[in-house]
Amino acid sequence: MLSALEKYDPQIFELLSQERARQSGSIRLIASENYVSRAVMQATGSCMTNKYAEGYPGKRYYEGQQVTDLIETIAIERAKKIFKADHANVQSYSGSVANLAAYTALLEPGDTIMGLSLPYGGHLTHGWKASLTSKIYNSVQYEVEPDTGRFDFNKIEELAKKHKPRMIISGATAYCREIDFSKFAEIAKSVGAYHLSDIAHISGLVIAGIHQSPVPYADIVSTTTHKTLRGPRGGMLLCKAEHAKAVDKAVFPGIQGGPHMHTMTAIAVALAEADTAEFVNYAKQIVSNAKRLAEKLMEYGFDLVSGGTDNHLMLIDLRSKNIPGKLFAKALGRAGIVTNYNTIPNDPASPFNPSGLRIGTPAVTTRGMKEEQMDQIAATFKKVAENVDNEAVLEQVRKEMLLLCSNFPVPDHFIIPPEKKGV
Repeated sequence: MLSALEKYDPQIFELLSQERARQSGSIRLIASENYVSRAVMQATGSCMTNKYAEGYPGKRYYEGQQVTDLIETIAIERAKKIFKADHANVQSYSGSVANLAAYTALLEPGDTIMGLSLPYGGHLTHGWKASLTSKIYNSVQYEVEPDTGRFDFNKIEELAKKHKPRMIISGATAYCREIDFSKFAEIAKSVGAYHLSDIAHISGLVIAGIHQSPVPYADIVSTTTHKTLRGPRGGMLLCKAEHAKAVDKAVFPGIQGGPHMHTMTAIAVALAEADTAEFVNYAKQIVSNAKRLAEKLMEYGFDLVSGGTDNHLMLIDLRSKNIPGKLFAKALGRAGIVTNYNTIPNDPASPFNPSGLRIGTPAVTTRGMKEEQMDQIAATFKKVAENVDNEAVLEQVRKEMLLLCSNFPVPDHFIIPPEKKGV
């Protein structure tokens, strides 16, 4: 029987089928991508798509909120539990919106914020010049050390004392080492600044106890709900009790109107999945896979920023291979491996054709791949680097990657139902 979508809009149905096949038949190494469970997918496409729920539980502006109030309360309580936070707001449409809400909660327009520079691994919303955040606030940017790829906290402290920011932002999108949030908190306290920590990339690792949690050290913690957390595309804010009212007011009515209840419902499901032993094992394997892949890549002569990784991602400096990042990413794509070209610290090349490549292991780990498969992927990187213009070799590699994918199909679910555990 034809599905409703296939019958009504066969063109969109066909495109979705193509995308599903692409995701299933390629090695996805984009650090910010993953696969959600069937349960999360079903919640995202549920009848909550039909519901408007402007406001907060018990304080809505529309009738018919008996169920929405319960779902949002469940999502909030689950977030507070697994992150060990005083308060959680689960309404943000995205991580970018969550960051803007965090600024709105604690700052005034024109205040100084200090975040990691985009070309050195930061996010647009950490005050980069192309972002609205740099136009609303006076932005000061710190960097990682080009030689080590790591933070120099002495220099960060000197910058903070010079500019006296009202808020210091910790967190990154392309930083391969564990972040010492306690150090950022010390620096923020020394200059009388608030501390916002953006853990969009590493929230799953934080939940699993693999990475230091910023919750005890930050006034507000922002995160996306996908990436390593493996939920739908959304955002979340965690904060100390003293900032709860300001955070909620900043999200609604400060930044947003009605929340996306279908996404929030799926967030609740993903948070339940994250509160399991299976999730902890998955998060540990993400890091184990990343470390193994990094080791093998370095054995094959690839230079990694900071000399390795502590988390889920790696940043490859391709200058020693004399291959531009965009060229290598395109060649890998034709070989069935999906990555993204990325700037490296102090990159001499244009951001539109940078010297680096960013890769991560969440998606392949969700598929069940382990260290042995990381060895195979690293060897494939070497082969592609030696044959970026050899279409026959790239086509052969693509077939090998397709076979690898067939051995590790995308799972329908990740968490064993309680009644089936031990069976």
